Amino acid sequence: MKSYSQICALFLILVFCTCCKGQNKTYLPKENIKSNDIVISPGPKLIARNLLQDRKGNIWIAAFDGIFRYDGKSIINITSKVSSARFFSVLEDRRGKLWFGSVGSGIYCYDGKSFKNFTTKQGLAGNEVTCIYEDKTGNIWFGTDGGVSRYDGKSFRNFKMNVGFQGLPDNNDVNSIIEDKTGKFWFGTGGNAYVYDGKTFTVFTHDSKPFANVRSIIEDKKGNIWLGGSDGLWRYSGGTFTNFTENFVGYVYEDKKGNIWTSSESAHDKSWTLSHDKTPTLSRDKGWTLSRYDEKSLSDKKPTVTEIKPEKGMICGILQVSDGSIWFAASDGVYRYDGSNITRRP
Repeated sequence: MKSYSQICALFLILVFCTCCKGQNKTYLPKENIKSNDIVISPGPKLIARNLLQDRKGNIWIAAFDGIFRYDGKSIINITSKVSSARFFSVLEDRRGKLWFGSVGSGIYCYDGKSFKNFTTKQGLAGNEVTCIYEDKTGNIWFGTDGGVSRYDGKSFRNFKMNVGFQGLPDNNDVNSIIEDKTGKFWFGTGGNAYVYDGKTFTVFTHDSKPFANVRSIIEDKKGNIWLGGSDGLWRYSGGTFTNFTENFVGYVYEDKKGNIWTSSESAHDKSWTLSHDKTPTLSRDKGWTLSRYDEKSLSDKKPTVTEIKPEKGMICGILQVSDGSIWFAASDGVYRYDGSNITRRP
């Protein structure tokens, strides 16, 4: 069978550099990679990193063995004939296009028929893309291992956090991007958290200390900022900081009711786990926990927390789908939690 994994068109690259605060701008070629083969799949077998439900109800899975689409009946690996890259992130933009971030192969844009691949050759800040975000004006932001790239549909503009806390060089691995209700941008990096007002990047601190290795940032429905990373789970509300756990937090998510969900390291070395058949098992491995912080108790000194421990493995992205259940990406695939049971999906 003829392979579709090779890119047959030549790049035509026109580079424009600016001197404004280390930003650069590159115009992109229009390049299509077609994929006409449909590969029915049992689902991801390697690490699943992130999840998305599109406007049609399909669930998309970014995993280290491809991008998978699940329509409720069957699952398809749509990138098996396009790329052997490990995929990390996924976004549906306002026009219905899908964006997939990979580890080492840049980004892929999918319009339902064909793919466009963008890498550092076209101006992307880095080829390891761990997060993708669409802002209020429709620009697409990519968090990479070399800084942040903003794409306006025609060109990239790149940003680097060259100076970190107390003037020290920062780690430009960008893990999370959001735009808050005031129009400011928040970036979680392997070094610090930053706030960007359109001109200046400022290290975000609490008690004169930066947040270390920030993996996830969200803004909840009330406008509070939540940060998860090596310093645990924090909420920033009107100048007030609240710490909910000191355990490492890899992902933060708000459901439709305002409950906050996290994937984090377990608090205890010994704990009871819930296996797929609901059999309680004593675990001696620290492992990972899926936690739900009840919205009604978030203002209490001791909020109500429900901890769900899968049988094994790391927990990555979290998603509430249209039926209200919680899906989470894990080191060995994807799981569904319906409030009582954990089942492997799809």
